[in-house]
Amino acid sequence: MDSGMARLILFNKPFGVLSQFTDRGSETVRATLSDYIAAKGVYPAGRLDRDSEGLLLLCDDGRLQARISDPKFKLPKTYLVQVEGDPLEQDLEPLRRGVRLKDGMTLPADVRRIDAPDLWPRNPPIRERKSVPDCWLKITLREGRNRQVRRMTAAVGLPTLRLVRWSIGDWEVAGIAPGAFEETSA
Repeated sequence: MDSGMARLILFNKPFGVLSQFTDRGSETVRATLSDYIAAKGVYPAGRLDRDSEGLLLLCDDGRLQARISDPKFKLPKTYLVQVEGDPLEQDLEPLRRGVRLKDGMTLPADVRRIDAPDLWPRNPPIRERKSVPDCWLKITLREGRNRQVRRMTAAVGLPTLRLVRWSIGDWEVAGIAPGAFEETSA
């Protein structure tokens, strides 16, 4: 009884959880998607680093999975990023033009400073240092290299303290608690 609609799960991945259902090759037991999602036949569309939080999409349709995760479709991905430092507008310009990383130039990103967002507490909390200022950026990318946001902010002298993927295309994590998910059809 195939309705033709792809199943799509919007998961708010907590800090420290791997973007896969099993963990092979680690001496320590690490949390995986199977600790949170019992649905069968769905697979992550893309990845989110273990030390990042926020929206991870899972689906049961290979074409949709490719459309979400393949950089050639340039689906915008928006991140809320807490960085160390107090950048001026001109300090953010290199991110807007593209930054040279070891694997080449990045595409230009949409970047702006934002007020601290009203997010869930991170467990464990980030290490705060009273002597070092920090601020929040909203960064939208249209490519998906490994650890790209962290590498880009580090390249301009603004190390990432906390990274939350807020949205992928029109899907966003608003209203979904960490470790929880919503199912929809695409």
